Amino acid sequence: MLSKRIIALLLCVIITLAAFSSCNSFDAITGDSDYSQDGAQSGQASDTGENNNADYTNGGSSGGDSTNGGNTDPDGSTEAPGGNDQTDNVEIDRDAHTDADNDGKCDDCGISVIITFDFYAINDLHGKFDDSENQEGVDELSTYLENATKTDDHTIFLSSGDMWQGSFESNSTKGLIVTDWMNELGFVSMTLGNHEYDWGEEYIKNNAELAEFPILAINIYERSTNKQVDYVQSSVLIERGGMKIGIIGAIGDCYSSISGDKVEDIYFKTGSALTELVKAESEKLRAEGADYIVYSLHGGYGSSTSSSVVSSSSLYYYDSSLSRDGYVDLVFEGHTHKNYAFSDDYGVYHLQGGGDNQGITHVEVRLNYANGEDRVSTAEFIRTSRYQSFDDHPIVDELLLKYADIVDAGKETLGYNARLRDSNEIKSLVAELYYQVGIERWGDEYDIALGGGFISVRSPYDLVSGEVQYSDLNSLLPFDNQLVLCSVKGRDLKNKFFETTNSNYYIAYGDYGAALRGNIDYNATYYIITDTYCSSYAYNNLTVVEYYDAGVYARDLLADYIKAGGLQ
Repeated sequence: MLSKRIIALLLCVIITLAAFSSCNSFDAITGDSDYSQDGAQSGQASDTGENNNADYTNGGSSGGDSTNGGNTDPDGSTEAPGGNDQTDNVEIDRDAHTDADNDGKCDDCGISVIITFDFYAINDLHGKFDDSENQEGVDELSTYLENATKTDDHTIFLSSGDMWQGSFESNSTKGLIVTDWMNELGFVSMTLGNHEYDWGEEYIKNNAELAEFPILAINIYERSTNKQVDYVQSSVLIERGGMKIGIIGAIGDCYSSISGDKVEDIYFKTGSALTELVKAESEKLRAEGADYIVYSLHGGYGSSTSSSVVSSSSLYYYDSSLSRDGYVDLVFEGHTHKNYAFSDDYGVYHLQGGGDNQGITHVEVRLNYANGEDRVSTAEFIRTSRYQSFDDHPIVDELLLKYADIVDAGKETLGYNARLRDSNEIKSLVAELYYQVGIERWGDEYDIALGGGFISVRSPYDLVSGEVQYSDLNSLLPFDNQLVLCSVKGRDLKNKFFETTNSNYYIAYGDYGAALRGNIDYNATYYIITDTYCSSYAYNNLTVVEYYDAGVYARDLLADYIKAGGLQ
């Protein structure tokens, strides 16, 4: 009887040792053991408006204690994002470890079961590639991001759209210089924004061919076939440290922000149709083993905010059921050029990094591979001021040299601007130039009522005093909208131009327009000079009569004006 007990005891010891050995066979994975779902969300943003210099930083997430950053900048001086708790290319045997008490350690062997990921996202860069007096470039940012990868195996770079259009160096290469840069930095995805369509689909396809990462947009469809366009993917599944991250990309409800002639053959699925697409794609990614789902959306919250939590009911652009029902774990956003890092009612973080290279967003996520729990330990907007003192990265000069034959043309000095001109003055001047060239071209044949329409000036918004280069004008007026002579009925001429309530409409007119303004026949036909963005906007009810010279845009009219001494 004793021998049987001894045998049974020995068998028990053997089984226990075997289990312990199996558990310890994965002790190469080390991690942060401070993992708890106890505690509330917290973290405060350190300023209240997008024009201040502090960063928005929110710590914590759905459950878990919060930290404001936790780690310092990835400059090698102190602990870098993610710490030392990661080993890449490790196969994780999830069945070998358990964490029933959710303390971040295996219940049996005590090793950490936490894998940490650092996401860095850029939105609305608008081609701001090279440093100049009028724009912040990506020289120091490139160094900052590269340093993050040197000290953190699980660093992920992605974009939420509007990357190409805006600066001369990017416009002149039709986005290729920025796509090349993203390749060099190792971006894993880019969501299409509305301004990617400013040059038409051909150039999106060219960039997609160059890109070493997928272009994402789950909801862009061809009108003729009702199928997704062939130059995008719905999502991408990447793997880091044995964990799988799914990224779904979508463009928001911003179809009307694109010149109609550039998107005549496509449409966007928005609202509930978009929600169903995202839910189905999330389920597909989960079935393929995704441990975490990121939603990269070119759409966003309408204001900068210091709140740590924003009510889901105020997220008009986002269906909160995606958060509530677990389809999405983290959302990077764009389009509205706001700065924020907040969680919704269901603990899902939403982040946006301003626009025109104001900064980037960063999220540190800790995944527990033993029980599937996740926690956001850092969620922040990082202003350019945090890395402006870093060394310039050589890749910027290398790419400028690669495209020198194209981008050097922007360095042409056009003339002198005697004083600062703000955006309103520039827009009024553009309307006047529209009217003047229209009179010169068509004035003998048509009575032209006015020139102008919807005119937008972009960052840096003002034209400072001093010598003016063509690249300066390209930043202010980056849109490739061709001038057109249009006919319009009197009712629309009055309501949508002379008496419009749209503050972005600027018009100029001469004696004929001044006399006409108070005596318009609603049923008569009149003629105006505008551009293709305004003429293709169906609401204006314009009919194109004739196009001006191809390749001549608002900035070119302004360039000729400056060359003639107009701003002296």
